[in-house]
Amino acid sequence: MAEKQVRMFIAIALPEDVRAVLGQVNDRLAAQVPPRAVRWVKPELMHVTLRFLGDTAVSLIPTIAAELDRAAAQQPKFQLTVKGLGCFPNRKRPRVIWAGLQGDVAQADALAAAINAFLSPMGWEVEERPFQPHLTLGRVNDSRKVQQIDWGMRIEEKVVAVTAVHLIESQLRPSGPVYTAHRPYQPFGLIRQPSNGL
Repeated sequence: MAEKQVRMFIAIALPEDVRAVLGQVNDRLAAQVPPRAVRWVKPELMHVTLRFLGDTAVSLIPTIAAELDRAAAQQPKFQLTVKGLGCFPNRKRPRVIWAGLQGDVAQADALAAAINAFLSPMGWEVEERPFQPHLTLGRVNDSRKVQQIDWGMRIEEKVVAVTAVHLIESQLRPSGPVYTAHRPYQPFGLIRQPSNGL
């Protein structure tokens, strides 16, 4: 019998005021393109992805959480600032629209590298693409219909104080994804007591 798997990722959560501003940005962007040209991310689901794990054996989750604790315990608090718009892979053929992040990007990169380091012996390949912290705003359904987006549109700069990292399960449903934290968060500079639960 195959072991149960769940879809997981590791992320930085956003404060409510940042999500509210990004929701307003999405509304302004949506007004620039035809309906259904982009699948906009709901503000309450926005986060900074540090590592997408994909299908993950449930038996591995306690080990991943423990390793994440150790990585977080050595991580100082830092700040990121939401600034500017961009897209992957380029503006001629955008597939993902995002808000940029500036500030202590080197510390975010170090945290992502530490996560990659403990995941590699567990079977996850080290990502070759350089880590680029960003906030996904929408996924483009038809790049031909979004050429009129104003990429220079001003976004209110908001600070994200990063003090913890989250291990999150993602359930894909017809109404959209549902996120559930496996243990609420791993706070920086603190090692948890051992736990047999999630």
